[in-house]
Amino acid sequence: MSAHDLAPRSDFAALYMEHHGWLVAWLRRKLNGADHAVDLAHDTFVRILCQPDQKRAPLQEPRAYLTTVARNLLINYVRRQSLEQAYLDVLAQLPEAQTPSPETRLMLLETLHEIDAMLDGLPSKAREAFLLSQLEGLTYAEVGERLDVTVRTVKRYMAAAFEQCILLLDDAA
Repeated sequence: MSAHDLAPRSDFAALYMEHHGWLVAWLRRKLNGADHAVDLAHDTFVRILCQPDQKRAPLQEPRAYLTTVARNLLINYVRRQSLEQAYLDVLAQLPEAQTPSPETRLMLLETLHEIDAMLDGLPSKAREAFLLSQLEGLTYAEVGERLDVTVRTVKRYMAAAFEQCILLLDDAA
């Protein structure tokens, strides 16, 4: 390994040592002191470390960059927590005889997270068209009316959504 290959690693080590404590404190403030701040700070640095070396150039404003990466992870974390809480609320309303096993619960929760990630990858109108069609059972014409677009546009939205579903299945396989 040459000195050139070690430079990005030493830059990363310096970034970590100089800003880890600050980032944990920043995340604790955002999370109202939650212990998850350490995990999110760790995930932030892992995300940066996993970038190709050419994207990990020396930073002019490291805290601004760390904040941006951490904020995106924080948004994902909060959304996951919200989704999990909604799922648990629904489970709490089920009669005990219909409550799924812990293994089934975990599998369903993982599937919900995957669907959420798939929907998050869609433009807002395509996501709304997909949800109206699949969850509310509206026809493409009804979806088009609701979204004030043509049936042809609804078909394009649905094609994009189904493509995301196929990509999700491919990733799972």
